[in-house]
Amino acid sequence: MYAIIQARGRQLKVTPGAIIEVDGRPGDIGSEFNFDQVLLIEKDAGDILAGAPFVANAKVIGVVDGEARGPKIRVFKKKRRKGFRKTRGHRSFLTRVRITDIQV
Repeated sequence: MYAIIQARGRQLKVTPGAIIEVDGRPGDIGSEFNFDQVLLIEKDAGDILAGAPFVANAKVIGVVDGEARGPKIRVFKKKRRKGFRKTRGHRSFLTRVRITDIQV
C-alpha cells in the first residue's frame, strides 16, 4: 500500500514505515502530524483511488521524528565587465516525519 501526498508544495510517494522530510517545522518531536491532501492511494489488492484533486476522506498519519537542515544553496550573481559579484545562500529547515498509517 502506498499513497501520493502533497506536503508543503511538493508531491511525495509514502508507504507505512517510511521516513520523509518536509519543509518547515510542523510540530514538536513525537507529536502526530496529519497529511490531508492525498492525491492517490494504491491498496494492497491493486485497487487505485485517484482524487480530483484529492481523495475524499483519506489521510496519512505520521509522527515527527526530528529536525534537519537541507543542503547549502549558493546563489552567485555577476555582471561581466562591471566588477559586480555577490554571493548569497541559505539552508532550509526540514522536518523528518515517520509515516505510521494510511487511512481511506
